[in-house]
Amino acid sequence: MLTPLARCAVAAAVLSLTLCIPSPHAHAHATATTPGPGPAPAAVRTAVRGAASAARTAAADAGAELVARRAAKAAGAAAGAGAGADALDFRSCPAVEELFSPVRCATLRVPLDYARPDGPQISLTVSRVPATRHGGAARQGALVYNPGGPGASGMFFPLVSGLPEWERIGAAYDLVGYAPRGVGRSAPLSCEDPAARTKGPTQVPAEPSAAYKQRRVAEARAYARGCAERAGAALPYYTTLDNVRDLHVLRAALGEEKLSFLGASYGTYLGAVYATLHPGHVRRMVLDSAVDPDPRRIWYVNNLDQSPGFERRWYDFRAWAARHHAAYRLGATPEAVQASYERVREAVARTPAGGAVGTGELQAAFLQAAYYDDVWPERAAALSAFLAGDPGPLAEQARPDPESAAARENARAVYTAVLCNDASWPAQWETWDRDNSELARRAPFETWANAFLNLPCAYWPVGERQQPVAVGGMPGTVGGLPGNAGARPAALPRTLIVAAERDGATPYPGALELQRRLGTEAALVTEGGAGSHGVVGGRNDCVDRHVERYLLTGDTSGWRVTCAPHPEPAPVSLDDRAARGPGKVPRALLPPVV
Repeated sequence: MLTPLARCAVAAAVLSLTLCIPSPHAHAHATATTPGPGPAPAAVRTAVRGAASAARTAAADAGAELVARRAAKAAGAAAGAGAGADALDFRSCPAVEELFSPVRCATLRVPLDYARPDGPQISLTVSRVPATRHGGAARQGALVYNPGGPGASGMFFPLVSGLPEWERIGAAYDLVGYAPRGVGRSAPLSCEDPAARTKGPTQVPAEPSAAYKQRRVAEARAYARGCAERAGAALPYYTTLDNVRDLHVLRAALGEEKLSFLGASYGTYLGAVYATLHPGHVRRMVLDSAVDPDPRRIWYVNNLDQSPGFERRWYDFRAWAARHHAAYRLGATPEAVQASYERVREAVARTPAGGAVGTGELQAAFLQAAYYDDVWPERAAALSAFLAGDPGPLAEQARPDPESAAARENARAVYTAVLCNDASWPAQWETWDRDNSELARRAPFETWANAFLNLPCAYWPVGERQQPVAVGGMPGTVGGLPGNAGARPAALPRTLIVAAERDGATPYPGALELQRRLGTEAALVTEGGAGSHGVVGGRNDCVDRHVERYLLTGDTSGWRVTCAPHPEPAPVSLDDRAARGPGKVPRALLPPVV
């Protein structure tokens, strides 16, 4: 996901720019054939597959350690030669990145498959602005940012170095962004022709019929096949564990013994897994808008949990619009605003706005309102204008941008591949239909759209999925007992979790679970009464003070601290704070995230 950091960076940019793991089938013969007591053949096959998976994971982890040691050695040699303290060759950024000076770019070579560290390699793009050391600040190393998704690029991140809110952090840290594997120019992944989704309008029923559901099942199967056809043998290597290994190598290549990291949304899960597997290599870690890391919830249940979360935020938007009925004339109650929305929905189902915005595009545009309250004024204004006879604002806000089609498909493909590879998903449509039909009765706003987005995971063409890491379990163990948070990661320093109490994309209980698993050294800062996804970096001054203090000193204000919510946006126009962001376009590049 893109957080306020993205908005700040994009705002700065606009000033100067126009904007396969082997199949386990080979082991199937290793079943019990001797009569008598003992495990059933299926149990033996499961054990064999588990042992093989553990062996492959151990080999990949060993390969990552080897590659990281090599990168650290190269960084040390570069420092000794006076060429800087890292092994990366930072130069002017390619024009395609749209990053201007002082941002510099480099590429990091990593193995596609860490179990074969000298096998096929891929290149990850990296961006950086060195610590400014303004005011005589001492350099504290590199701060690496991951904006989540999975499927989002952090290449923009160093742009925040020129913003007043980041002056003290940028003085002490090199600000480092990167595009994770599969994203942007980092071994890019796609699963279908982007042009297939640029043609609007799309009409989505409010309550899907059996026939419509079967059509979406067929589309999910086709999308999964497309991922396999386009990625080939590389498809199994888009995973959280591989992302962690890449981050481990990036840390070493930057010349850092320990990682300072800021992760948002999915980036919190990436950071938490890194902290579990490499606790001795963590220096500072800020985890913003936390994914619930319980292995039993990765990822199917986490996605189910989003439906009631988004329903709450949809209510928050409608309640806000009702409070500003004098400005928008959408209704004086949340129920009346819902009725206004339904009138717009019925109208675009008959006659698409601007010829391109049907119910599907309308739903996607207003999902943004469930993510970020700073789009509330423009979305409410668009509904109001439409009902007054002017479809132009709605068409402008909701129409898909053909120029960003490839980026949207890239983001969706990486999102799908990582989540599908990371864990087992229900393989029977009946399970999805039952669970989401029940959810839709009490949380209709986003339930089915989210289900159909993730449905390719039911038909994923990778023979063996990863086992989720037991975050907070024994370091170096993968696939631990689900829910086990017994032994804490050894030597893990103090970490800082940040969360909004009414966040829909990463519901607040996930932050509590992450803190429980990381232990007493994990502090939690809560933005009470707020729900915009992604808190750090310009939305809430109280939160930002806690984050800055932690990054600069390592100290937190307590185990759990609550900040008052940021001000709601003013009607008609954005308030001054929100006006510093956001960049509606970059948000539109990404699918819903976890």
